[in-house]
This record gives sequence, C-alpha cells and structure tokens, in this order.
Amino acid sequence: MRTIILGPQRFTVRATSALRSLETSGPVAVINAGWEEREDDVGELDAALDHRMRGLRLYYRLTDVLRKDPDFAVAVTAFRGRQDELSGLYRIRLAHAMSGVYAVQRQIPLHPARARHSAAYRAMGDAIAGVRAIDDWYLREAQRLYQEMEVEGGVTTSEVIAWHRHELRELHNDCVAWVFPGGNIRTLMSVLRLFAISVPPEVPVIAWSAGAMAMTERIALFHDFGPEGATETELFDRGLGRVRDVVVFPHARRRLKMDDPGRLGILATRFESADCVLLDDGVVLDVGADGLLPDVARRVGADGLVRTGEDL
Repeated sequence: MRTIILGPQRFTVRATSALRSLETSGPVAVINAGWEEREDDVGELDAALDHRMRGLRLYYRLTDVLRKDPDFAVAVTAFRGRQDELSGLYRIRLAHAMSGVYAVQRQIPLHPARARHSAAYRAMGDAIAGVRAIDDWYLREAQRLYQEMEVEGGVTTSEVIAWHRHELRELHNDCVAWVFPGGNIRTLMSVLRLFAISVPPEVPVIAWSAGAMAMTERIALFHDFGPEGATETELFDRGLGRVRDVVVFPHARRRLKMDDPGRLGILATRFESADCVLLDDGVVLDVGADGLLPDVARRVGADGLVRTGEDL
C-alpha cells in the first residue's frame, strides 16, 4: 500500500512528479468532489496528471441522487439538522474543557525541572484526557447519525444510488492510481460514504489538502486565525484509515499559531499516540507498505516544538 501525501498544490505543484514516481501507465481515478460546483473545471488538474485523469464526478452524482430520489433528499435535510445540533453540543463541551486545560497550563511552573513533577502538570494531563473523552463521544454520536441516515435515506435500497455505485465500480476498475485533491472536506467525506468508495490497498494513492485528511483515521478541523479569532481544533469525522496514527494539518503555517508552543503542545498531547503532521506548501510524504512516515515529515511534539524524524 503506497500513499503519497502532498502539501497544498496552489503555489507549489508536486502532483506531476508524484504521479510519475509511481512508474505506472493507464488511467488515474480522480475524486475532486470537494471542489463542488467547480468539479468539472479540471483542465489544469488533468494537465498536472499528464492527461491521464478519469474524473469520477461524485459531486455531480450526489446532486443527481438528490434530484431523483425525493425520500433520500428529505432524509438528508433531517440529517443535516441533527448533525448541526451534534456539532453545537460538541463545541460547547469542547470550549469548556479546553478553557480548563489552558487555565491549568498557566499554573505549571516555568522551570522545566519543576514543571514535570508538579501537581499542575499532572492536572493538565488529566484535563486533556477529559478532552479526548469528549472527542471520542462526538465520533461515536456522529457514527450513530450516519447509521440512522443510511436507514432513513434508504441508501442500500435506492435504485439511483445503486446505479451510480455500479457505474463507479466500472469506471475505476482499471485505474492504476487514485488522486484525491483538496476542497471542502465535508462534501468529500459525504460522497465517499454515500457511494461506498473503497480504494484497493494495492493501488497507489496521491492526496493533498482535504484529500490528505480523508486518508487518515481522524479528521481534525482547525483555524487559529479565523474571522472570529482562534477556534479550538475539533474532530470532524473518521477518514478512510489508509494512513494510520497520523492527524494531518494542511496549510499549517497559515492556520496554526506556530509561535505558540504551549498551544501546539496541548494539540500534540491531545491526539497522542497519533503524530500531528504539518502539511505546508511543497511537502511530499511517501508512505510505503510499512505505514511509516518518512523522516522529512514535520511533527509537533508534546513540548510544542516542530521536529522532523531526523531530529527524533
């Protein structure tokens, strides 16, 4: 199983060299549903992929299902309402829990020798464990919503969905690689789930931005410089799990407070034992069959410092 994770491709294009490094010939399945209405605007992308792309058009297929299956469309509306309610509850719990973490962190002695032996340090570890419990609760509740949606929306019985799933299998059956560009991660995960997309483990994948997030086990949403200021990093969904023990952060320099080691350290500790990996422009991480990250991967440590594998 080979997966090449790239940084954002807007300013530094690495997709072409990544594809050529696979030394394959033949069509490449592309899922760019995260681009939504721009899904068919693929001239530059196709050129970057040596004109080998075969677009699966999952966003178009989603709109087709919504148009032709009214029962599914009604179920989607109800699902979105329940999802918004769950997200609101999660954010309330998360905000209170993280406030406690930061408050305790401020009580830790500054001297390193005293810090790790202090009651405040142990209290912070316990407070972060509480945040993890909230994260786990949210993922369980989200999974319950997906299961309810599958039943109420008749996902397994819909003739329209079944037709698209069959056509998709025919389309990607002979593809020698898959490519997952970025875009809206919510839309991307919705269509992957709806059309039961599963990449054969022996077929290589190239993914960046939201596509890279989808390859992992847990997807985190984050923005320390949003219009309303810093927001707490929150889990959004489970990914495909092709790359394990990793939480990725695309556009890290633009979206994380890289000059705040205290905040970064809490982030890394919260997601242990997974590595928090930064994906900035130009990054290329070739994850092989052993599942190990290459040494060039930039990881955030529990001390809030960023290191590569060569420094560990």
